[in-house]
Amino acid sequence: MSKTDRVIKIVEELNNIFEIRVFLDHDPYKVLVRTILSQRTRDENTDQATNNLFSKYKDIYEVVEAPTEDVQELIKPAGFYRVKAGRIQEVSQILIDQYGGEVPDTLEELVKLPGVGRKTANCVLVFAFELPAIPVDTHVHRISNRMGLVNTKNPDETEIELSKIAPKELWIKLNDLMVQFGQNICKPTSPQCEMCPVNYLCDYDGS
Repeated sequence: MSKTDRVIKIVEELNNIFEIRVFLDHDPYKVLVRTILSQRTRDENTDQATNNLFSKYKDIYEVVEAPTEDVQELIKPAGFYRVKAGRIQEVSQILIDQYGGEVPDTLEELVKLPGVGRKTANCVLVFAFELPAIPVDTHVHRISNRMGLVNTKNPDETEIELSKIAPKELWIKLNDLMVQFGQNICKPTSPQCEMCPVNYLCDYDGS
């Protein structure tokens, strides 16, 4: 079976057990902020910090005007709150000054923003604009290599290789399904191979 056929089957099988999630009603600014907050923390912490922030400050203009200490306190559950608060307000000001308060919808423009790498940019494209992209986080990178779909050293390489074998119409689904798969079954340590719905498509030998 070709790697493309395997990817198609993996998405099909995972789609049977996981639902594609909708983040913040596709609001591009909120998706961008959530993705910045998600760096090096767990989803539940990200959700709490995001909800805290937008419960008090409703849009980009309110976030920019907010006292930095207040933003730090609100996003504290996400960790690294001083750095993230500064980054969020810096990016917000740039969006206001250079983009009329709107989040750009291209990878090229998004990665120009401070602290916005390819993964964050691709998350915004997928979850805000529903444009085909493959955000590669630790789950997607680990699982793609563990299963033998790619043989790469870092997430950027994984994104490039996956884009070669995954049909473009599956790109939007790929990240969310693999993340949920990685959180619940194909865990970093002690993957639950005996209950895995795609173990017949996997090269992992337990080593």
